[in-house]
Amino acid sequence: MSFDQSVLLIAVLLGFSVIASKFATKLGIPVLLVFIGIGMVAGSEGLGGIEFTDNRLAQHLGVLALSFILFSGGMDTDWRTARRYIAPAGVLATIGVLATAVAVGLVAQGALGFSLIEGLLLGSIVACTDSAAVFGQVRGAGIRLGNRIQSIVELESGFNDTTAVALTILFTGVLSSKEELSWLVIPKVILELLIGIGWGIICAKVGVIVMKKVRLEFQAMYQVISIALALAAYSGAAVLHGNGFMAVYLAGLLFGAAEFHQRKGLGKFHDGLAWLMQIAMFLVLGLLVFPSKLVDISILGLLIAIVAMFVARPIGVAISLTPFRIDWRTQAMVSWCGLRGAAPIVLATFPLLAQMPKAQTLFDVVFFMVLFSALVQGLSLPWVARMLGLKGDDPAEPTGTTA
Repeated sequence: MSFDQSVLLIAVLLGFSVIASKFATKLGIPVLLVFIGIGMVAGSEGLGGIEFTDNRLAQHLGVLALSFILFSGGMDTDWRTARRYIAPAGVLATIGVLATAVAVGLVAQGALGFSLIEGLLLGSIVACTDSAAVFGQVRGAGIRLGNRIQSIVELESGFNDTTAVALTILFTGVLSSKEELSWLVIPKVILELLIGIGWGIICAKVGVIVMKKVRLEFQAMYQVISIALALAAYSGAAVLHGNGFMAVYLAGLLFGAAEFHQRKGLGKFHDGLAWLMQIAMFLVLGLLVFPSKLVDISILGLLIAIVAMFVARPIGVAISLTPFRIDWRTQAMVSWCGLRGAAPIVLATFPLLAQMPKAQTLFDVVFFMVLFSALVQGLSLPWVARMLGLKGDDPAEPTGTTA
C-alpha cells in the first residue's frame, strides 16, 4: 500500500468511526466497541484485509494515546470537588487494584493452568479501569451519577493505570528473567510513583507559569505548548525512571485546576485531541487482534470477565471504600463503573514483546474481557444507576469523614 493510499485509508476509518459513534450513542452502544469493531473488520481476518502484527508499534501508539487521554482526563476533572475524595480514590487505585489482581490471579492459577505469577500478571492487566468509557456511556444516556461517584471513579481511573503499569512491568520482568519475586521491589515501585508525582507537579507548575507570563502572538501556540507539556510530563518521568502515567495525569489535573485566560479553550482542544487518540488507539488495537482466536479462548475469557466483574472488582471496592464509611449503593455503583478500556489491551502487549510462552493467550483473554466488559457493563450502566436510585444526588455523608 502506497503512502497516499495509507493516508486515504486512515481518513476513511476516522470519518467512518465518528459517524458510527453517533448512531452507537443513540442506540446505547459503547463507542469503544464501535471503534474496536471497525478495526477488527478492517483487519487481516475482516473485510479490509489489512495485515498488522507490529506489537511494538501498537504499544508505542497506545502509550502515546493514553498519555494524551490521561492529560485531558485530568484537565476535565473538577479538582475543587474531586479533592474531597482523593483519599478513597487513591486507596481504590492502589489497594483496590492489588486486591483485584490477586483475586483474578488466584482464579487464573486454578482454572486456566497459569502459574501464580502469570495469574497475577493477568489480574494486574485487567485491574485498571477507563473513566472515559464510563462517563461517555452515562452521559449518552442522560444520567448524572453525582459528585461523589463521578469524582471517585474519575480519580481512580486516572491513578489506577499507574498501579497496573507498575505491577505489569514487575510480573513481566519476573517471568522473563525467571527470577524469584522479592519484596525488595516494593521500594522501587514506590520510588517510581514518587518520581512520577514530583515530575507531574513540576510540569504543571511550569506550564501554568508559562501560560500566565508568556504572551504569544498566535493563540494556537498555547495549544502547542500544552501538547509539549503533556509529552514532557510522561516522557520526562519515564526518562527519570518514574511512572509516566502518574506524572501526565497529575500534570493535567493540576494544570486544569489553575486559572489562566487560555484555560477553557485548551480544555476543549485537549478534549478533541483525546477523542482522536481514543479512536486511533482502538482502531490499531482492533487491527492487532485476530477474531478467530477470540472464539478459541471465549470460555476462558468469559470466566475471567465474570470473576473480574462480579468477584474481584467488588472485593477491591469493598476493601478500599468501607473504611471511609461510604454507603453500599455508592460502592455498588463504583464497582459496576469499573469498565475496562484500551489500557488493559496496551498493557497486554508487554508480555508479547517479552516473548513469554503464554503471552498470546493472555493478550486474547484480555481483549475478550475488555469487549465483554464494555458490552455488559456499558449497556447496563443506566439501568443499574436507576435500580440503585442514583440520579445525580449524592447520599448524605457521615459527619466528620473524608468522603
